[in-house]
Amino acid sequence: MAGVEPGAETGAPPKKRSRFRQVFPAPVWQVGRLLLLALILEYLVVPQLAGPRKVVHLLADVNPLLLLAGLALEAGALLSYAQLTRTLLPARDRISLFHLLRIQLTTLSVSHCTPGGTATGTALAYRLMTNAGLPGSDVGFAIATQGIGSAVVLNVILWLALIVSIPVWGFSAVYLIAAIVGILLLGASTTLLLMFTKGGDRAGAALERAGGRLPFVDGRALRHTFERIAGRLQDLAGQRRLLVEGVSWAAANWLLDAASLAVFVGAFGHWVNPDGLLVAYGLAYVLAVIPITPGGLGVVEATLTSLLVGFGTARGVATLGVVAYRLVNFWIPIPVGGVAYLSLQVDKAGARGSRWARLKGVLTSPRERGRHDSVQCGDRAHGEGTEAD
Repeated sequence: MAGVEPGAETGAPPKKRSRFRQVFPAPVWQVGRLLLLALILEYLVVPQLAGPRKVVHLLADVNPLLLLAGLALEAGALLSYAQLTRTLLPARDRISLFHLLRIQLTTLSVSHCTPGGTATGTALAYRLMTNAGLPGSDVGFAIATQGIGSAVVLNVILWLALIVSIPVWGFSAVYLIAAIVGILLLGASTTLLLMFTKGGDRAGAALERAGGRLPFVDGRALRHTFERIAGRLQDLAGQRRLLVEGVSWAAANWLLDAASLAVFVGAFGHWVNPDGLLVAYGLAYVLAVIPITPGGLGVVEATLTSLLVGFGTARGVATLGVVAYRLVNFWIPIPVGGVAYLSLQVDKAGARGSRWARLKGVLTSPRERGRHDSVQCGDRAHGEGTEAD
């Protein structure tokens, strides 16, 4: 019956949701369970494919110093990506590298947890950067240029590696699939660049018309933002030094990340040839662009492992090396990004009070804050009534 609470007819008290369920909404709980299942499969089930005895032997002989070196290289890749974003911001608007790194870690955490992946993370990055006081048009320019430029640089690295690798290792059907995806990606990037640099008036007018038909969207403001980003891109084309610096940081991000993979595999006893490593790495991340899973989860692992085996790496070594690399590349940024987001909220809370009080205020749920405020209001009202008596 409509309007009847569950359990009212039977007289049973309504079920209370656990405190964990009250703090975390249902979508977060569902995504968390899926990520936990993926974590169990990747680190308990997948290594068994190489054989339990072989896994135990490889783990016993692993080089811990190389594991630390792989972690340091991954940290360097993250710093390079944050510096790429900072380079693309106007000098007058640049925020500290540490602040930008925390935004980057928060973005990675969300991208690795949500079905929307990169799109959701990009939207959050835009909001966090504008909350830091950066103009929306400058943030939009930096994010758009960063995404397009990184994709182009990755494809250039892949194609150069393929040119060297195919005469040595031969051609594979996987190369053809990745080449098609790469061409589509480059085509989309080229179209966007042409739209921003050559077809500014037409594209701006089309955006204004489209925005005018959408609720809560100001078509004129959308066109103004587009024109500002287009102007910045045109200015960037004439700033050769800035262009070289941006490409260098994008290349450093990809190459340091690939070097991290090489070191993690090397920690288990095998060093992959540079050409084979870059082909496997480039193919994995070009295929990861297809939005099948968040952060390419499963796609990157399967592609890297199979291709590294094809390039002469023992299956056990390839499996454990890739699993260790993805622990640092995919899984660790999730909790670290959560801590980074909390630190950003503490900074936003202002300088009043102690740091612990600010952190406590951020962690307190809205429901508890409301209950606390209502108790204070009741106490205040009771005191006023006592004084009146």
